Amino acid sequence: APAGGAAPGGALVPAAPAPAARRRGRKAAAPAVPDVAGRAKDGGGPPIPLPDGLLRGLGARVTRGLKSTALEHVNWALLFGGIDKFLHVYHRHPIRPLRALALSMAERWMIIRQEADGCFGGIQPPTVYSIIALRVLGYPLDHPILTTALRSLDDYSVIRPDGSRMQEACQSPVWDTCLATIALADAGLTRDDPALVKAADWMLSQEVTERRGDWSVPIPDVPVGGWAFEFENDTYPDVDDSAEVMLALMRVNHPKPEKVMAATYRGLQWVFGMQSADGGWGAFDINNFGQLVYKIPFADFGMLTDPPSADVTAHVVELLGELGLADDPRTKRGVEWLLHSQEADGSWYGRWGVNHIYGTGGVVPALRAAGLPASHPAIQRAADWLVSRQNPDGGWGEDCYSYNDMSTAGVGVSTASQTAWALLALIAADRVGEGEKGAAAARGAAWLASTQTPEGTWDEDHFTGTGFAGYFYINYNLYRLVWPVMALGRYHRALQGESH
Repeated sequence: APAGGAAPGGALVPAAPAPAARRRGRKAAAPAVPDVAGRAKDGGGPPIPLPDGLLRGLGARVTRGLKSTALEHVNWALLFGGIDKFLHVYHRHPIRPLRALALSMAERWMIIRQEADGCFGGIQPPTVYSIIALRVLGYPLDHPILTTALRSLDDYSVIRPDGSRMQEACQSPVWDTCLATIALADAGLTRDDPALVKAADWMLSQEVTERRGDWSVPIPDVPVGGWAFEFENDTYPDVDDSAEVMLALMRVNHPKPEKVMAATYRGLQWVFGMQSADGGWGAFDINNFGQLVYKIPFADFGMLTDPPSADVTAHVVELLGELGLADDPRTKRGVEWLLHSQEADGSWYGRWGVNHIYGTGGVVPALRAAGLPASHPAIQRAADWLVSRQNPDGGWGEDCYSYNDMSTAGVGVSTASQTAWALLALIAADRVGEGEKGAAAARGAAWLASTQTPEGTWDEDHFTGTGFAGYFYINYNLYRLVWPVMALGRYHRALQGESH
């Protein structure tokens, strides 16, 4: 069938057949790339324009425009209950042409978002649900869309020693690689070390350069750019990975510096375009802080929107500071956002890591990179909070329950990654050196040194990564290694009077 056209039997096909997957780091040749409205760049398939104002009606602009008192007085259960009853009746007696059009649009929306390896959204759950939906629509299992989708699930499979098979929810190769690169560089590897150059080459190969994803709906004029979290997810690059990748590339003396500079320029323009109106950055979207969707009765899975967060904003601000853009108005707005989002106790909330230790460990180095002195009250309040939360053994820990109970923020069994985050903040706050000033950092570094395994890593059974707070947490296998190496490297250099 032609790109984006109808297959025999009426089923749609992708804009182009998805080729073999990128396997463990080798990126497959991408299919003809559709834009977010559904028109393939090779001209195949009609566009599916979104109705004017649709996103505004569901998102932040309309919600923020309504007076909060009016929203509070709406009987949401009654309203959505009535809508639900109407839809049940309509489902039994639909307007058939309208129903057919709706199903066709939903079907096409899914298939044009299939990635080169056959997955949807770069992770396992949406791939599974897309397979189910397409089967319900009548796609046979031997249809190319489903065969490649099913094959992509093998990449999320882990075969255990007892022969059982476990399906991972997602994989994080880009995130792991940029953090490992930063850690190795901060620990003393030379900038032209072959390992760092090889990592930089791989990260450069993962840049999103063609596909316009859903992020572009409210900002169609922003050029394509950035990096995604996974092997294949060009539709959904994210700001967090993009910032950390560029921070990693800055630490490498690449034999082709013009290649790195070009990628950094494109990535920077994309990140600038993703800054929300309030000055902060979310991970995947701009200005995605509406509350209306949370009023739906079955909206019971926590985070349904992607508002700016302290950790993502901090990583961008740190990048801009290290690039020498501390005086740029966009950097200053990000700094102001961070200062205004500090908690009353001096910590920062962690959206993508558990929790206040992660947020604080990211924000303090960012503020310093942006030019704030270590003596700044916000920085010293954060350092004081960390010192107050240090465990008797010298480490730091925080339980996932802190997302439910603020009083438990910074409280938990010591872990390698969380101790490293606290240490990174204390180093940036100039809490290093002789006497009481550097006592907490010294004890934290000593805890990391004493708990290192003979193989050179750390044991960490606790989940310190966050997917959806209160519902879904992540145990990153490399967190127990990259963060301690990064922190100890910076600590050693701080003792020597150097900055990273």
